[in-house]
Amino acid sequence: MKSMIKGLLVAVALFVSGTALADAQLGKDYSLLNPPQPTSTRKIEVLEFFFYGCSHCFHLHPLLSAWEKTMPKDVELTFVPTVFRDSWEPMASTFYTLESMGKQQQLHDALYRAWNEENTVLVDEDKIADFVAKHGVDRAKFTAAYNSFAVQSKVTRAKQMIRSYGINGTPTLVVDGKYVIEGLQPEDTIRALKDVIAMARKEHRG
Repeated sequence: MKSMIKGLLVAVALFVSGTALADAQLGKDYSLLNPPQPTSTRKIEVLEFFFYGCSHCFHLHPLLSAWEKTMPKDVELTFVPTVFRDSWEPMASTFYTLESMGKQQQLHDALYRAWNEENTVLVDEDKIADFVAKHGVDRAKFTAAYNSFAVQSKVTRAKQMIRSYGINGTPTLVVDGKYVIEGLQPEDTIRALKDVIAMARKEHRG
C-alpha cells in the first residue's frame, strides 16, 4: 500500500513538473515590454506585427490562422503591417486599403503566397492594383482608397506603434500591451501565445 501511495506521489510530482515546464518562461519564450503600451480593447489584445514578404511570418501564418479560428472569445487579434523601410510601406497601405473595403481576409493568403511562393515583389502601386484586381477587387475603388487620407493615417499610426513598441523584427506578437513573443519557431510561438494569454487572463480577473 505504501509503495502504491509513493508511486502515486511520484507520478503527481512528475505531472506537476511537466506542466511547469510546459508554461512559457520569461526570457526564453517571452519578454516584457517596458514601458507597457495601452490596449485598444477590453478583451485580451493580441497584436501581430508582420510583413507579407517576411518568410518567418509566412511560416507562422497558417498556424496563427488556425489558432485564430478557435481562439477564446475574450481575445482579440489585430494585424499591424510593419514598415522598416520605404519599400515596405506600399504593403502597409495595401493592408489598410483592403481592410477598409472589407477585402483583407479575402486576399491575406494570396498576398503571402505572392511574396513567398510566386516571387512577386509588390512595391509599386500600379502593380499592386493589377494584382488585387486579378483577385476580384475593383481596381478604381482600390486606388481611390489606397490614396485616401484615412488609409495614410492608419499607416502613420502603424509606424508610430512600431516605434513605441520597440519592434525590431517580424513576426512579433504583443499580448495585452505587455508580453512580447518573438524569435521562436512557429509551433513554439503558438504554444507561448496560449500560455501568455492565460497569464493575461488571470491579470484581467484580478
